[in-house]
Amino acid sequence: MDSLLDFTGQVAMITGAGSGFGRLLTQGLAARGCNLVIGDINQQGLDETIASLELNGNSVHSLICDVSKESEVKAMVDKAMSEFGRLDIGVNNAGIAHLMTPLHKIEQATIDQQMSVNVNGVLFGMKYQIEAMLANGSGHILNLSSMAGIGGAPKGAAYAAAKHAVVGLTRTCAVEYARKGIRANAICPFYSPTNILAADGFDTPEAQERLARGCPMRRLADPQEIVNTMILILSPGNSYMSGQTIAIDGAVSAW
Repeated sequence: MDSLLDFTGQVAMITGAGSGFGRLLTQGLAARGCNLVIGDINQQGLDETIASLELNGNSVHSLICDVSKESEVKAMVDKAMSEFGRLDIGVNNAGIAHLMTPLHKIEQATIDQQMSVNVNGVLFGMKYQIEAMLANGSGHILNLSSMAGIGGAPKGAAYAAAKHAVVGLTRTCAVEYARKGIRANAICPFYSPTNILAADGFDTPEAQERLARGCPMRRLADPQEIVNTMILILSPGNSYMSGQTIAIDGAVSAW
């Protein structure tokens, strides 16, 4: 295996691993020798992810995890430490969207849910991942933001606010812990046909075709394209990148 893509002996924690990017990333890292602790709010999704894995002498452990609950996120890090004695990679992937709503009509419950899952879920992950990585003397955190985290998102204000917060957390972590050997980056994907599009109301071919017209490539991202970039960012050889918010967007941000 190419050393740039060899994760043998490393330990990763991935939230939201029961579907979408989380499942694909779990598959990709497991096939490259990484030991994993994965979590999701959906037990069936976790079971299906585990059943899909190709292992090479490495191990994968799964836990039900609602990232809005600090104790459940901490339990994932504790599991990594108890099973493997270290944590090298933390991927805070779990997130939710909301139905398209004009800003002046957004309800408090929508804002609270976005902050609880998309912000607190990342913050809780980073809090305990950093603690474990300080013991290692190194580590890499990858957070899932969005194009809505680096620009405006008409009718997605609460989601945009939460994803901008993820960018702020990522950059702050990168600066604060740089001398401790801990790096932090975020990805900011354009729309991709995962389950989260249903929450946005974009789960029909017609709706997705409309979204694609907003991209210079005139298509949405295949989920595997997003995950391929995640794997490249997490590569053991990518050791000097930190504090970056990487747009994976088919040139949307270049417009």
